[in-house]
Amino acid sequence: MSEHRVKLNWRRTSKSFDPKLYNRSHTLTFKNGQAIKASATPAYRGDSDMIDPEEAFVGSMASCHMLTFLFIAARQGLVIDSYEDDPVGYLEKNAEGRLAITRVVMRPRIAFGGDKSPDPDTLRQMHDQAHHDCFIANSAKTEVMVESPQTADA
Repeated sequence: MSEHRVKLNWRRTSKSFDPKLYNRSHTLTFKNGQAIKASATPAYRGDSDMIDPEEAFVGSMASCHMLTFLFIAARQGLVIDSYEDDPVGYLEKNAEGRLAITRVVMRPRIAFGGDKSPDPDTLRQMHDQAHHDCFIANSAKTEVMVESPQTADA
């Protein structure tokens, strides 16, 4: 259906390639030329000023969920003025005993415009559909939960 390419570039800047010393910083360049500096999480000797893969994963999951939710709302004739979220991904041991982002918890706050907004049950159903239709969620084994979806006015 489609391909999604990213260019990754890493070069050793340290004298040694000792596991405790080599640099983890790298660049991800996307199709529009936008580049993001990335690194390992600081717990794994990365640069805390750069995005790490775990943060990127959580951000990707939340972004996909939001975009899918916006589409569902628009298709239902709802108007959304803003959508905010502070998702949290949990790095834990999975069932196989390996470290993984085992769950992502989203807490979206949505401000509806126009003359109608969904009741709490419909809002939950919309988030459930967004989760099941999200390409990224469908690509991962991670449990994704939307906690207490609410409107921004609540």
